[in-house]
Amino acid sequence: MTNFKELFLLDPGVIFLNHGSFGATPRTVFESYQRWQLRLERQPVLFLGREHDDLLRRSRQPLADYVHANADDLVFVPNATHGVNIVARSLALQPGDEVLASDHEYGACDFTWEFLCAKTGARYVRREISLPLNNQDAWSERDVVDRFWQGVTPHTKVIFISHITSSTALRLPVEEICERAREAGILTIIDGAHALGQIPLNLRALGSDFYTANCHKWALSPKGAAFLYARRDAQHLIEPLVVSWGYHPNGIPSTGSRFLDLLQWTGTKDPAAVLSVPDALEFMKQYEWDRVRQDCHELLRQALQRICELTDLPPAYPLEADLFIQMGIAPLPVATDLVALKSCLYDEFRIEVPLVEWQGRKFIRISVQAYNSQEEIDVLLHALKRLLPKALSPDAG
Repeated sequence: MTNFKELFLLDPGVIFLNHGSFGATPRTVFESYQRWQLRLERQPVLFLGREHDDLLRRSRQPLADYVHANADDLVFVPNATHGVNIVARSLALQPGDEVLASDHEYGACDFTWEFLCAKTGARYVRREISLPLNNQDAWSERDVVDRFWQGVTPHTKVIFISHITSSTALRLPVEEICERAREAGILTIIDGAHALGQIPLNLRALGSDFYTANCHKWALSPKGAAFLYARRDAQHLIEPLVVSWGYHPNGIPSTGSRFLDLLQWTGTKDPAAVLSVPDALEFMKQYEWDRVRQDCHELLRQALQRICELTDLPPAYPLEADLFIQMGIAPLPVATDLVALKSCLYDEFRIEVPLVEWQGRKFIRISVQAYNSQEEIDVLLHALKRLLPKALSPDAG
C-alpha cells in the first residue's frame, strides 16, 4: 500500500485536514516546479522571450485533455478568483441588469460582483439554497435547480455559481443550470475552484460559457496555477485585466487565438507553477486517483457521521448522497466559540482544520486527501470530544 504521506511535503507533525484552502503539492511535482524555475533563471531571455508560448501550449494540452476542452479555449491564470475577475470586468453590465448567484459563493467573488454592480448600477442577487438537505428521499438535483431558477427574472443577464462551494463543500447541479441558461439566453460563469481534481470535468458537455478552476488545490499543482475556459462563441466578450503586448497585432507574435493573445502574456512572471501542471496530472494517473478519491470520500463520510453522532446534530446533507466528495462540513453547536476551538485544536492537538460560520450556523469543514488516515480522524474526534464542551460560549445562542 502506498504511503502517500511520504510523497507530500507537509509537516509530519501536523494533522492537515485543510487541503481545500490552498492544496498541497507532491514532492515529485514540486521538484519539477523547481527545475522549471532553475531553467528560467539560467537563460531568462531564451525562456521568456522565445520558448514561453510553446511551453505553455505544451502544458495546456494535457490539461485540456483532462477537462475535455480545446487547448486554445483555456488560458492559465494565477487563481480562480482572478479568472472570475477577468470575465466579470469584461461584461458590459447596465443599470437594472441582474447577476444571479447562490448564497454559497466564495467571499472574494461575492465582493467582485458587489463592486462591479455598485459601479454599473446592476444588481447582485444571491438566491438561497437551504441546508440541511437531509431528507434524501425528497431531495433531487431538479429540486435545487427549480428553487435556484425562481431567482431568474427578465433582468437576469448572468448566472454565476460554484461547481463545488467553498463554505459548505456542496456540489451543485451546474450542468442543468447551464442548460436552462443557454435556452434562456443567459450567460453562465462557473467557479470550479474546488472541482478540478475532485470530480471528472467535461467542459464541452457541461456547456457553461465560462469556467475557471484552480489546479493548485485538488489537482495537486504548485500554488499559482489555475485556468480560465471560454466557449469559442463567448471569447469575443473577454477584455484583458492587464493590457500588454498581445493587445496589438504588432506587439508579439500571435498564438493564433485572440483570447490567448489578450490574456496569456501580461508582463514578466514566473510560469513554473503552470508548467508543472502536466506532472501533477501524471502523478494522479500514476496512483490511480479515482480509487484514491473513493477511499478519501468514504473516510470523510465516516468522519462527518461520527461528528454528528458526537454533537447530536443532523448532518448538513445526506451522507449517502453524491453531494460532497473529498471535502465536507459537519454542524457544530451554534454556541461554539469558533476562534477558541480552532486555536485549541491546533495548539493542543496540531490539527489544521477550518471552522466556518455560514448563514448564522457553524460548521467544521474537513478535507480528506490521500495523505490523511483513519488515525488522524480518530485524533480529531478525540479532540472535539474533549474541547467542544469548553468552547461553548455562554453568551452565544
